[in-house]
Amino acid sequence: MPKLKPETQAARVEHILDAAEICFARSGFHACTMADICRQAKISPGAFYGHFSSKEALIKGIAERDRSTFAAGLAEVMNSGDLMSALNASGHHYAVDEPTHKRILCLEIGAESTRNEKVGETFRSIDKFVQTSFAKLFERAKAEGKINPSLDAETLALLLMFLGDGLFWRRAIDPEFKAKTAMPAVMSLIEAMLNPTHLSKDLTQAAGNKRKETESESA
Repeated sequence: MPKLKPETQAARVEHILDAAEICFARSGFHACTMADICRQAKISPGAFYGHFSSKEALIKGIAERDRSTFAAGLAEVMNSGDLMSALNASGHHYAVDEPTHKRILCLEIGAESTRNEKVGETFRSIDKFVQTSFAKLFERAKAEGKINPSLDAETLALLLMFLGDGLFWRRAIDPEFKAKTAMPAVMSLIEAMLNPTHLSKDLTQAAGNKRKETESESA
């Protein structure tokens, strides 16, 4: 059998992970079988086992992919000129735009993490990464004068995750829940926690004060 090109292998891995997400969300971690995932992905068992040896390995692959996607998205938020708009767009992506099965999968992995050591290690690693990343975002935003929160960055990150967890849970269990309708209220809570400032206005005022000081010294 000819060896697949790296890009073909990468595409196959992505395809298998997509199929695994759907199967785990639909049937649950234990009821789902490797054969189910092969049928969903429309590949042979041999092709499947060439990339993943277990369901735990699939969960790790899904989690690592999500970590990379999250890191790239948060980098865009960090570099955005409008922090609140960027956070709002990110929130809509995860709570509104992504398909419901991804939110169900989050619950399934979280539940399995409480009784499966390998899944637990993966879950807690990603959870800690997300919390630490948000804390760094808020520390940087505070240093740049974009926010003026009354709480420390780590607490803010944890509270933001509480809100996200609640949105994910509600969307997963309630088919009538309208996440898009809830987002304005959620963003109002986040804005109240962060107390965003208008950096451009502050910089303009600071520049004006500096100019006046220079003119006064020259007089």
